[in-house]
Amino acid sequence: MIDELLPETVSAAELLGDEPPPAALLPEEEPHIARAVDKRVREFSAGRWCARRAMAGLGLSPVPVLPGPRGEPGWPAGLVGALTHCEGYAAAVVARSSEVLALGIDAEPAQPLPDGVLEAVALPGERAALPQRTDGASALPWDRMLFSAKESVYKAWFPMTGRPLEFEDAFLAFDPDNGTFTARLLVPGWPLGDELLTSFRGRWAVREGLVLTAVAVPAVRNGRTAHGSGAAAGAAR
Repeated sequence: MIDELLPETVSAAELLGDEPPPAALLPEEEPHIARAVDKRVREFSAGRWCARRAMAGLGLSPVPVLPGPRGEPGWPAGLVGALTHCEGYAAAVVARSSEVLALGIDAEPAQPLPDGVLEAVALPGERAALPQRTDGASALPWDRMLFSAKESVYKAWFPMTGRPLEFEDAFLAFDPDNGTFTARLLVPGWPLGDELLTSFRGRWAVREGLVLTAVAVPAVRNGRTAHGSGAAAGAAR
């Protein structure tokens, strides 16, 4: 499902269900969850299994994906990627850094956020601009979508820049008609060739009881990003 939101240069793999796949971990990865609770072991294992399936889609052999200082996955040289997991679902996406500079994905249950969470993660203007749907049972959980999109933006931003990005550091806006969103940075941008990264564009979808969001920052070519200023998720599959 997640591959529908990303350019064709990105390889994706998904896993449905809560049981970890057999032989999901490599020896180098096992010490990182030696003392973890069962839930964390399942999440970690599912993410690494998906990561290696996604790498195989690029013709690459299995390699460890070790967590960095902030828990971010460490990808082999020449690759960028992202992981996500929630109850009953895990996914990984990877691409060659010559094609994509950064990736961010997130999956959440397609349910409203718990009370008080939206106020903690969203700016007042973002909350006021959330699309309003009143079509009963088919109404989309836009508050959860906002949270997920901010997670995807962070996952693309931090590995690329090494700088943290708080919830209030980007202003999110959705286009409910074409499945896209824009994240305008409220902090200094990041140089990309001759340009300055000041915003992200991504895609969203609701599938099988899940909210899915994704961001891809295109590679810089001839001093400019492949899609001009800003960053775009690219054409969906």
